[in-house]
Amino acid sequence: MTTETKTAAELAAETKAAFDRKHDEVKAIAEKALAEAEKGVPMAQTAKDLADQALTALTEAKGRMDDMQQQIDRRGDDRDESLTAGERFVEDDGFKSFAASTRPRGRHIVEVKDITSLTTDAAGSVGSLVQPQRVGGIELPQRRMTIRALLAQGNTNSSSIEYDKEKLFTNNAAPVAEGALKPQSELQYEDAIAQVRTIAHWMRASVQILADAPALRSIIDQRLRYGLAFQEEVQLLTGSGSGQNLEGLITAATAYAAPGSLSASTPVDVLRLMILQVALAEYPANGIVLNPIDMAAIEMSKDSAGGYLIGDPQGTINKRLWGLPVVETQAVSVDKALVGAFNLAAQIFDRQDATVEVSTEDQDNFVKNKVTIRAEERLALAIYREAALVYGDLGRVA
Repeated sequence: MTTETKTAAELAAETKAAFDRKHDEVKAIAEKALAEAEKGVPMAQTAKDLADQALTALTEAKGRMDDMQQQIDRRGDDRDESLTAGERFVEDDGFKSFAASTRPRGRHIVEVKDITSLTTDAAGSVGSLVQPQRVGGIELPQRRMTIRALLAQGNTNSSSIEYDKEKLFTNNAAPVAEGALKPQSELQYEDAIAQVRTIAHWMRASVQILADAPALRSIIDQRLRYGLAFQEEVQLLTGSGSGQNLEGLITAATAYAAPGSLSASTPVDVLRLMILQVALAEYPANGIVLNPIDMAAIEMSKDSAGGYLIGDPQGTINKRLWGLPVVETQAVSVDKALVGAFNLAAQIFDRQDATVEVSTEDQDNFVKNKVTIRAEERLALAIYREAALVYGDLGRVA
């Protein structure tokens, strides 16, 4: 077996064996030197050289063993990060034991929160929230979820988040003469509560699917987990705040009003003034949210000579306007835009990460040989400064 075909475990075993041999050599030399010292026999220079060589070799072997262990640990981490929600579920040891039962009874639950990456080719861009999916069968069309990636992240063990919402900031700072009265600024807050809300759904399937890992993984990834993420994005953007709905960013946002007596003649101008309006609220904007139709219209804009104003159709167009990453989602209406300092103005608090549960504890399941599969998550959205979120018309559609 060549080195290229050996597994990490086999290489680790060989490295440990080499370390053990060097350890035994050093131990033997030390025991011999100790015995001779007790007899009053001085250690010869040759023996000292051999001892030094053995110690050096032992140190090198220890270093190789530590490096190997680190590589194995990193491989394990990389493997974990690349798993989809469905793969996390079907590879869970508890589920394997549950599914391996001749007649599965009871229920089993697994946390399947996706590990996310905000890295893209363009510095500062917002990456894909949902990991690429590798599932058996046909992959269904899915919306790319990105709004969560714009927001500050947090966790909670409570059913609600109490926080101070910034209401008004009056900045009266000014140069002051020696001994003169200093001006007073005002920062007003109001008490606010963000309730933790539950997003969930379930479906039934034949109990035989417990023994069909690819099919079960596909259902979890393509339907259950994706359904949660889809509704989460809708809630984060447009939740009404009433009943069991989150108060979404658009619901709480400040209406767009061109600041500084400036006027806009194009949608791109409107976006620039929205960014200015956010900046005047003392927070720097970090993103723009648009419907894909509006972004396409902007990218197709041409000058009088017929040349494209933004990007090159034959090249890669980074989704950026006025230096900010653009998030495209159909959760925003056509001819509307949301600009904000999302990471400072609002924060998500996860109460329960996305989980998937399978259960046979139902009379209908028992008599029809079915299993219930449920996906669920709980979260709250705290919006600290509404003025740092600006929403309004682009003026593209009459």
